[in-house]
Amino acid sequence: MNVIIVGCSRLGGRLATELDRRGNTVVVVDVDPTSFRRLGESFQGETIVGTGIDEDVLLSARIDKCDLFVAATNGDNRNIMAAQLAHTTFEVPKVVCRIYDPVRAETYRTLDINTICPTVEISDLVLKAADLEPIVKG
Repeated sequence: MNVIIVGCSRLGGRLATELDRRGNTVVVVDVDPTSFRRLGESFQGETIVGTGIDEDVLLSARIDKCDLFVAATNGDNRNIMAAQLAHTTFEVPKVVCRIYDPVRAETYRTLDINTICPTVEISDLVLKAADLEPIVKG
């Protein structure tokens, strides 16, 4: 599988390392070249310094051959823009976007962007760990 991960955050770095270890072709894009240190020495994928909302950068990452696109920067706006570009312009089959804001995450989910909201997920895990019911969505 050909994977592009935008953002070598803790999440992006961990995903890239694991997907690479599993034999996938992984390209990581980040504006800060020092963030690539999170990948470790065993990482066999490619790193590109640039922004995930620049079409030329995404083309150099071979988005036209991409099977999975993950927007994992620490900024909701950048993630949303990158995910929309991958989904709408480049028609990547599977796009996953991290969005911290629960309201925005739900809004983009209704627009057919696969979103993960750590705020909601972790809140539910804390409640579960305390033997309480998760937050009712809706």
